[in-house]
Amino acid sequence: MIHLHLDRGGSAGLQILCLGAHADDIEIGCGGTILRLAAQYPGCVFHWVVFSALGVREAEARHAVSLFVGPTALRGPLLKTFPDGFLPFVGAEVKAVFEELKHTVSPDVIFTHYRSDAHQDHRLIAELTWNTFRDHWILEYEIPKYDGDLGQPSVFVPLPPKVSQQKVRAIMEAFPSQHSKRWFEEETLLSLMRLRGMECHAPSGYAEAFYCHKLVL
Repeated sequence: MIHLHLDRGGSAGLQILCLGAHADDIEIGCGGTILRLAAQYPGCVFHWVVFSALGVREAEARHAVSLFVGPTALRGPLLKTFPDGFLPFVGAEVKAVFEELKHTVSPDVIFTHYRSDAHQDHRLIAELTWNTFRDHWILEYEIPKYDGDLGQPSVFVPLPPKVSQQKVRAIMEAFPSQHSKRWFEEETLLSLMRLRGMECHAPSGYAEAFYCHKLVL
């Protein structure tokens, strides 16, 4: 197994773009990795974009990002109000947001949705990420759901138990509107990280996993 380190050298901080279709997607998909990167690279900057944060979910999204990223490291969050479940049908407007993003940030790494995700909103964000950012390192995260669309990821980020627990606690605190969903439970989130931790032989037993289609060494 090859271990890579994100280090630009010098004083320049990593520029990290986090894209999520819905208010809790980034946190569920890569929240542990964000916590680890923030601790490991204190100078990194997170650009945070959520495309559907309607009603109470806007306040939840703002609270969530404050739990994962400190104010000095955060750019945003940029919270849009596109209708949940209908992003492909307002694709031109969503595409316009991406066109603005490519002129305002040149990230070292981008976290976005898995291109084979069963949710139509997730797929659109993934497709537009690749369409917009053609010379960047893109890592696609996974979201557990009823569809059973989890695949075989190729990039793993081991997480200390403390970070795994911190991620789960922050998600449960930040998104009370989702507690009625049967899958939205601590055990679900921990189980996926435990599975990925087993697959990459993480010392702690926990990890987040990503799909990487292009990697230039």
